[in-house]
Amino acid sequence: MASISAGNSISAERTAFSVIVAVSVCHMLNDIMQSLLTSLYPLLKANYALDFMQIGLLTFTFQVTASLLQPAVGVVTDRSPMPFSLPAGMLSTCAGLLLLANAHSFPLLLVAASLIGLGSAIFHPESSRIARLASGGRHGLAQSLFQVGGNAGTAIGPLLAAFIVVPRGQGSLGWFSLIALAGFVILSFVSSWYTRHRRANSHRPAVSRTLPLPRGKVMMTLVVLILLTATKNIYMSSVSSYFTFYTMEKFGLDLQSAQLLLFLFLGSSAAGVLLGGPFGDRYGARFVIWFSILGVIPFALMLPYANLFWTSVLVVIIGLVFSSAFSAIVVFAQELVPGRVGLIAGMFFGFAFGAGGIGAAVLGVFADSRGIDFVYSACSYLPLLGILTVFLPKIPRHR
Repeated sequence: MASISAGNSISAERTAFSVIVAVSVCHMLNDIMQSLLTSLYPLLKANYALDFMQIGLLTFTFQVTASLLQPAVGVVTDRSPMPFSLPAGMLSTCAGLLLLANAHSFPLLLVAASLIGLGSAIFHPESSRIARLASGGRHGLAQSLFQVGGNAGTAIGPLLAAFIVVPRGQGSLGWFSLIALAGFVILSFVSSWYTRHRRANSHRPAVSRTLPLPRGKVMMTLVVLILLTATKNIYMSSVSSYFTFYTMEKFGLDLQSAQLLLFLFLGSSAAGVLLGGPFGDRYGARFVIWFSILGVIPFALMLPYANLFWTSVLVVIIGLVFSSAFSAIVVFAQELVPGRVGLIAGMFFGFAFGAGGIGAAVLGVFADSRGIDFVYSACSYLPLLGILTVFLPKIPRHR
């Protein structure tokens, strides 16, 4: 009997990790499709005669659509989980891609961007909840595995854009709808697991929503975490949206070489996310937030003044260090407000998109009027706001 119990326990643990991996893979597919939009900005700029403000508006439309809807989706699914909303969100992203491939005007590009943003809004809160449910208590690891799928997708997207879409033209985006269909199939199986998990655990009492700290302190801490997230993502958005233009203008690189440099940054960001979660499980999310947010400051300040070689080195370090904070921020906030996994995931994943979108739009205006070099010089001071980490309290250990 003992051996059967042990076998069942091992099987359950394997099933949990398979679910986390499946959600992470779908996160990768989702973000591959989403990153194609920003990766194709030079092509879209040429095809539609766009200025930098219009490029910023594209990013704004995509990211704010996701930002405004994600917390709302999180609140609804905290009360009434909707497992099969995940494959439905993937179909929205698929529709946005097909429209992006065939758009013949700037307004249609905005509609395509909003459909892709809608898919993101539906995907992130519920998939983050599933990763936490399947974590077996290792919440940092589960969030890192989940998020690294997204970062890997964001890193792979520019390569696919550089070597497939740029040579073959905007219409080749339609082939990437097959990726969305693959995600739809995988998420259908994940949604079935989620439904079975809820039925199997329906007898358990609901998670306590008692706050671990006084309400005022919890609210203040959430504001600090949101400001840290905003700082981080405006900076990351400035790199991901305009880095190709920056390196092409400053160093005279061609588009494919500039995309490879962007891949270095995005790939190191994916590695930083993967490392941040396990370190958070071991040393505490608060420590990882401190290390990441404050540790990136000297490298960000040096970036605008570096030559091509040191630019390549610095973007790797910045991506690795800065990205390690996000999974820790999400886990810290979920422990701070227990029982509201969907709301917290929606707030922070959504706010990450929204802050980046607003930042991209504002930076686009400055890029048009003052130049790309000015944008990167100004953004180098953003990480200094990381000093706000001094206001993060310690959460009681029993939580």
